[in-house]
Amino acid sequence: MNCPRHGAGTDPTRLVGREISRVVASWHVCEGERSEAPLDVWLIDSVGDSTRITTGSDRCLIVEAATPHEPYDLGEWGRVEVGEDLGDHPFLPHVGRTIASVAEFALPEQGRTHLEIGFPGGHRVRADCYQGDLRLTR
Repeated sequence: MNCPRHGAGTDPTRLVGREISRVVASWHVCEGERSEAPLDVWLIDSVGDSTRITTGSDRCLIVEAATPHEPYDLGEWGRVEVGEDLGDHPFLPHVGRTIASVAEFALPEQGRTHLEIGFPGGHRVRADCYQGDLRLTR
């Protein structure tokens, strides 16, 4: 799925058959409040590969091979924290489970619009860009 601005990224279908061993996310924190949605999510699989899911400036969904970055300070706008403290996160129940399927959806002028990652038993997590933010749903 080729985004006009960000390119094709990584083929997420390579995740099929791999177990999710860890999930890392980045969150915007300002005045002690964490954003509702993560900025980025990294799926670290049983092979040790890390797949980053995030949104692009043109509201596409970016899927790329990348390791989690370090937390960083945004000055008066807060900071971006990175870690495995996910709270109630759609991928959390699937840590230790094998990915059964991956489906991508795209528009020619926008690139990837959403991604569905399926697990045994018909469970899935959908990642999409909603009003410019990463949205993860079950």
